[in-house]
Amino acid sequence: MSDVAAIEDFVKKFKELKTEIAKVIVGQDEVVTQILISIFSGGHSLLIGVPGLAKTLMVNTIAQALGLDFKRIQFTPDLMPSDILGSEILDEDRHFKFIKGPIFANIILADEINRTPPKTQAALLEAMQERAVTVAGHHYKLELPYFVLATQNPIEQEGTYPLPEAQLDRFMFAINLEYPSYEEEVQVVKATTNDEKVTINALFSSNQIVDFQHLIRRIPVADNVIEYAVSMVGKTRPNSKEAPELVKTYLDWGAGPRASQNLILAAKTHAAIHGKFSPDIENVQAVAQSTLRHRIIKNYKAEAEGISEAQIIESLF
Repeated sequence: MSDVAAIEDFVKKFKELKTEIAKVIVGQDEVVTQILISIFSGGHSLLIGVPGLAKTLMVNTIAQALGLDFKRIQFTPDLMPSDILGSEILDEDRHFKFIKGPIFANIILADEINRTPPKTQAALLEAMQERAVTVAGHHYKLELPYFVLATQNPIEQEGTYPLPEAQLDRFMFAINLEYPSYEEEVQVVKATTNDEKVTINALFSSNQIVDFQHLIRRIPVADNVIEYAVSMVGKTRPNSKEAPELVKTYLDWGAGPRASQNLILAAKTHAAIHGKFSPDIENVQAVAQSTLRHRIIKNYKAEAEGISEAQIIESLF
């Protein structure tokens, strides 16, 4: 199949996927799209939202529709790296045997990642970056595709370990999850308080997803689009000549080169799901908020004056 035909097939499969997920997930259309963009781009996502907004259900439904293996890890302050990676035990023949931890799945929901100490966060982040883990000197490759969706609860900060900037940078997207609208909440209550069971059909296999990830990397990008993405990221750095006034006044720190890479990768996927064979500047702008939101650090003045990340990112367009 040629790449052009493959993109057309991808558009069709993506629409079917959205319809399948909508059987269970009411609304949250933009959030689902962003999660799927990061999966097909080969990145990871950070979901920021208060409890009770069906984050686990959403990820579980997406995993079922993609035909992938799903595991959930609830992070707590006493969780150790071996609890998520697995550990070696002595079997009945007195041989060491490795028991795999929950990290060995295609889609991992890392619930409340800011609840666990840095040692355990680092173990998960190695798996995200290297797609492999090292336990007791042995190297274990993780099955592809591999996608981590971490959640952070923004309202409770007691006993939390905020993710350092270097680790936040490993997430392709930071996605804000808002409360549903009145109509959506009515639908949610109707759907979840009856006795009907909805079945989700698996529309993909893991090999197909990996093939689509390679297809997206093969999409050509015009030089002016790459230059636009790189200059947008450059403008987030307060000491840059091109930085707008808003950035110089309200930011302590800007985004690094990983932001430029992720902007282009996400723009390629965004273009592909809309049936375009190459991304343009509009596609870069469409994914800019999610890509840059967690990579810019506001100063005290921005907090005091109520300047949001969204306002600062919009000033870069």
